Amino acid sequence: MGKLFGTDGVRGVAGRDLGVHLAASVAAAAAAVLARRPAASRPTAVVGRDPRASGDFLEAAVVAGLAGSGVDVLRLGVLPTPAVAYLTEALGADFGVVLSASHNPAPDNGIKFFGRRGMKLPDEVEDQIEAAMSGPPGGVPDGGFGRVREAAGEADRYVAHLLASVGATGPARPLAGLRVVADCAHGAAWRIAPRLLRDAGAEVIAIGTEPDGLNINSGCGSTSIGALQQAVVAHRADAGVAFDGDADRCLAVDGAGEVVDGDQILAVLALALHRAGRLPGSTVVATVMANLGFRLAMARAGIDVVETPVGDRHLLAAMLRGEYALGGEQSGHIIMLDHAGTGDGLLTSVQLLATVAASGRPLAELASVMTRYPQVLVNVHGVDKAKVAGSLALAAAVEAARAELGQSGRVLVRPSGTEPAVRVMVEATDGDRARELADRLAGVVRGAG
Repeated sequence: MGKLFGTDGVRGVAGRDLGVHLAASVAAAAAAVLARRPAASRPTAVVGRDPRASGDFLEAAVVAGLAGSGVDVLRLGVLPTPAVAYLTEALGADFGVVLSASHNPAPDNGIKFFGRRGMKLPDEVEDQIEAAMSGPPGGVPDGGFGRVREAAGEADRYVAHLLASVGATGPARPLAGLRVVADCAHGAAWRIAPRLLRDAGAEVIAIGTEPDGLNINSGCGSTSIGALQQAVVAHRADAGVAFDGDADRCLAVDGAGEVVDGDQILAVLALALHRAGRLPGSTVVATVMANLGFRLAMARAGIDVVETPVGDRHLLAAMLRGEYALGGEQSGHIIMLDHAGTGDGLLTSVQLLATVAASGRPLAELASVMTRYPQVLVNVHGVDKAKVAGSLALAAAVEAARAELGQSGRVLVRPSGTEPAVRVMVEATDGDRARELADRLAGVVRGAG
């Protein structure tokens, strides 16, 4: 068996790569690794999912694997991934499980785990789970088989937590006066996101709220933001927010229908926290893919940027090491450690909109703090990543491109962590120049691999 866990849990086409046997087996192995308690004491796990059609049978398999291993299960039902992460810690569970393939299309699904603190598992713990799958089958657990209880009502606890994060307690309504369109991607946030924003005081027009198990992320949500742009303009809204299928990401649209990406959201939140004295070390964490305009905006504001490889795991690790409060990716995956241990699209949306409302300025004006430099990304497939990494010709070509751009651009060439490809990214003040350099470097990559 090859490596089971990828960059975001176990993922594949449901019923083919990820079936009932695998789901039950990985759940039982996770119980053996994550639920170590004294004999005769039953641990607890929370389980949630997005509304994919395959979620029904995969959830049943996971619950069976857990209960059969002596784990009590709280079934949360359809909830965003960050809600499951929060409730894992809030309910004192030993671990949490989510059935979701995030922004992927409906045929895919996945299984990911959270530890007691509501954070994703380190690589070494995932390796332990994978190793445990090859162990002998267990008998009757010392503490007896686990019990399964419905706990969909715990969603209220999560909503209250998010409202409290922006001071929306009692009669306070920090989003009052805002008209907002929320695109829920026919995904896990379809009920909870409109409710959250309304409870915070906004007038909400909700779209992407008719999940049928097959339409998740299809022509809507953060991966297809055109629907939100059109709705914001049509409804003359102040802003729009778009989530992906499991709502761990959020992108935004301003009143004119222009996209506000994750870098811009991160910039707006960083400046607001900095002004309030709540940005530890005057530092924000971003990945190597963050736009050059973001870095320049932070430098002007006196905010340092800690750079990490692509992926929320790397963001979180850097934030924990440096005790930083804010980090994020261009995709809209934002982590605010004062409120959550993982990326949370709903938290991001309510924090961003509360910042807009408190400022009395439109989102477009706040987002204009940074200029988005043209950024061209070319994925070169069918090459040997190891050969490319060792190519002297490529190294020379990259240095020449950097010298040509000077301070007015940036070049990044890196192997993909999720597919057999090498990614070439070039930023420049001139989009045509960025395209020309990216294509030139892509040609060198093909020749090297």
